[in-house]
Amino acid sequence: MLSGRRLDLLDPTPVDIEIEDIAHGLAFVARWNGQTRGDYAYSVAEHSLLVEQIFARIDPKAPVKWRLAALLHDAPEYVIGDMISPVKAAVGPGYGALDDRLAAAIHLRFGLPAAIPKTVKARIKRADKVSAWLEATQLAGFSEAEADRFFGRPTPALIEGLHLHLRPPAEVRADFTNRHHALLEQL
Repeated sequence: MLSGRRLDLLDPTPVDIEIEDIAHGLAFVARWNGQTRGDYAYSVAEHSLLVEQIFARIDPKAPVKWRLAALLHDAPEYVIGDMISPVKAAVGPGYGALDDRLAAAIHLRFGLPAAIPKTVKARIKRADKVSAWLEATQLAGFSEAEADRFFGRPTPALIEGLHLHLRPPAEVRADFTNRHHALLEQL
């Protein structure tokens, strides 16, 4: 990693994980395989910031630790990349197991339980789907009807005022790192 840490992907440990490495990696990983409109890719870091924001709308009274979990929901992708769902399914259970091991190490590194409770995970997944709907309609060329079929139509209150903008990776990396630090300070 750029921090100098050596991360064993098959046996990751919390001591080898740094938020700067995660933020950097996610800021340079493109969602939608880079197939979005604009001069920059829509990064996993930008997506993660949006998911955390939507999660807070879904559950405004959620403890800060679950907002941190929402921000970090795709953190393993900083080293394994972002694969679209059909590819993940084709790769098989090995991808999921690798993702789970990395997520557990990341969670422990930042004071979260290795496994996020299912009820919290379900709310994060809901926020993730709302984010995907917004990304699909605002950046990836989907009609609203098509996005509704794939992701479900979000309630208007969850998406009110959310307009996606593509930004340079360095800017997104800084915002992701700053948001992470702000959440940790609130724990």
